Amino acid sequence: MWKSNPDGGPERLVALADGVFAIAITLLVLDFYVPRGLGPDQYDDALHELIPNLGGYALSVLVLGAFWREHRRIFGYVREVDGQVITLSIVGLSVAALVPFPTKLLSEYGREPESVAIYAAAVAALGSAHLALLLLLIRRPWLRGATKPPEGFRLFALDLSVTVVVFVASVPLALAYGEAAMWLWLVMAPVKVAIGRRADRAAR
Repeated sequence: MWKSNPDGGPERLVALADGVFAIAITLLVLDFYVPRGLGPDQYDDALHELIPNLGGYALSVLVLGAFWREHRRIFGYVREVDGQVITLSIVGLSVAALVPFPTKLLSEYGREPESVAIYAAAVAALGSAHLALLLLLIRRPWLRGATKPPEGFRLFALDLSVTVVVFVASVPLALAYGEAAMWLWLVMAPVKVAIGRRADRAAR
């Protein structure tokens, strides 16, 4: 099952990923709705109720955009795909297509611990699929082209690992402390900045 049989270039898989991420981002706005015939007070209330949806939309656009970028970057180093690369990509894309659902939960029931935990689990699963794909490519150099990340595959994998670890850790924290666990997500920012600076130094 895990024997690597190269099966052509990555173009169709990249095109599929572009479509899935585009559709997932589009689905995020489908719940934005203001009923007709509202009075001034009701209209203001309806707009106020959309604020959590806007927050969830902004967060998930950032998440999906970042993962789309990482997916494109990973496949920039791929010359050929095999069955396992295709499988891991499909797993990741299936999770990406699911993100609008936990986004809706987070927007409408953000104070419920389960909503935060489900969202964190979805992001962790998407990150895990990308990390597994990258690690597979590291172990199968015959699938890669001649180019490598300027900072090397090790730092690239470390950057992806930070996302996975933070969101996995926030799942039990969310179940225990609810939406307060979302503050843990901000930890990624300084850590990724530090990794980015180290990557810049390694690339020089």
